[in-house]
Amino acid sequence: MEAKTKAKYIADFRVHEKDTGSADVQVALLTERINHLTQHLQTNLKDHSSRRGLLVMVGQRRRLLDYLHTTSPGRYQAVTKKLKLRK
Repeated sequence: MEAKTKAKYIADFRVHEKDTGSADVQVALLTERINHLTQHLQTNLKDHSSRRGLLVMVGQRRRLLDYLHTTSPGRYQAVTKKLKLRK
């Protein structure tokens, strides 16, 4: 991921001015990496090590979303709506 893209996601999802690692930011960055890796795996079907990495990232994002859902449902709703994770 490019530094500009990462900085944009951090700026969009941060909770306070110096925030770089809140659950919101982590979910946004993981979603970007998951989307990028999904496109890679559609063209490289036999790349099983990347597929495993994708599954690890999806699990991490799921755990972060569960944490957000239990601690602050409002932020959870905002993040899922911004990233279009729920239908």
